[in-house]
Amino acid sequence: MPHDPALVADTRAWLTKALMDLLAAEHLLQVAPPLLGGAVFHCQQVGEKTLKAFLAWHDEPFRKTHNLEELGQQVLAFDAVLLPLVDRVGDLTKYAWKYRYPGEPQEPSRQEAEAALALAREVYEAVLSRLPEEVRP
Repeated sequence: MPHDPALVADTRAWLTKALMDLLAAEHLLQVAPPLLGGAVFHCQQVGEKTLKAFLAWHDEPFRKTHNLEELGQQVLAFDAVLLPLVDRVGDLTKYAWKYRYPGEPQEPSRQEAEAALALAREVYEAVLSRLPEEVRP
């Protein structure tokens, strides 16, 4: 039985935006000099949009929030297999604001940014693997 086309389109739209953030984070780490603060911000966005895609697929409303722990708890109500990932994804939440404003530390370390990118990529791929093929960007 085919899935609801509106649900497929909405989920795919969230995943497409998450993929664009993943590509942006990768790019910002490759430029010279690397733009580490921007890269970790996009890593947080990958986590946020990916979790929201999962919730959209399950027709679960979510608040306008950058809090990945909150979104992750909502995800677990539908798929406990994602627990190990949800336990770690909250680490990306701080990048929604950290390094974005004056007075904050200027830049994360290269190692911190690469770890954030690895986690963002893991979140994206794990959630994608739990969704039907037809929602993939």
